[in-house]
Amino acid sequence: MQPRSLKDWALLLALVAMWGSAFMFNKLGVATVPPATLVAGRLLIGALILLVVVHALGARLPPLGRNWLPYLVLALVGNCIPFYVIVWGQKTVDSALAGILMAAMPLVTLVLAHFFVQGERMTRKRAAGFALGFLGIVLLIGPAALAGIGGSALQVVSQLAVLTGALCYAANSVLTRLMVKENNVLIASTAMLLVATVVMLPVAFILDRPWTLAPSFSSTAAIVWLGIGPTAVATLCYFKLIGSAGPTFMSLVNYLSPPVAVFLGVTLMGEHPGVEAYTGLALILAGIALSQLRHRTPSAS
Repeated sequence: MQPRSLKDWALLLALVAMWGSAFMFNKLGVATVPPATLVAGRLLIGALILLVVVHALGARLPPLGRNWLPYLVLALVGNCIPFYVIVWGQKTVDSALAGILMAAMPLVTLVLAHFFVQGERMTRKRAAGFALGFLGIVLLIGPAALAGIGGSALQVVSQLAVLTGALCYAANSVLTRLMVKENNVLIASTAMLLVATVVMLPVAFILDRPWTLAPSFSSTAAIVWLGIGPTAVATLCYFKLIGSAGPTFMSLVNYLSPPVAVFLGVTLMGEHPGVEAYTGLALILAGIALSQLRHRTPSAS
């Protein structure tokens, strides 16, 4: 297991703050702006910010061609699909519950990293943690649906949409480690957001006709912040952290993001997650914590 520097922990906590609060801002944004337009807007703002940074530093994006194929994959798996399904799900799902559902990401990353990333092998503790966390996800979604606790078909599908976003993020964290070099963070971040913007803008135009919308001030402000913080700045932190500490450590952002999302949802949005939500969160976080316990070998005397 790679050593974790103070810089790695600082990057992790920065991502926790930005991504943990993103669910609240998604909820504010989607109140008057459809999901595709919200996603396209935050991506456009994020891409423009990073383009300015690239220009200011005198860096250059790679020429169009096969070099952009990895960025297309990362844009689809890491931005377009998860951003859209999470925001669509949050039309029904509270921001607190959406944050809890995202705790599935580290569990899935454990499995994917075991097969695809050197030095990220599955251990007994990691396997036990995965099983415990999976039980938490089942408790979070399954019994609530069966018992009819907020269990309309739309509610369940919306929860599964948010969970799908978590699966995409898990896959993207492993793909990023395999496709992007650590010294190429700014270029990779900018290229990925550019590709994602090019993909989502036509989707927003076709689905939402954004020129006909009348977004509220709070929705507009939320989208602007989503573009600046959780998109532009967070993407830079994300690539840097995966390059230096690996996808499994980076995925721990979702170990701390759910409590942030719950706290903001309860204190600022007036949401009230049920007992099942808190119990499921406790099991998921316990599973992640167990999976991260390091095995200490006795020193030779």
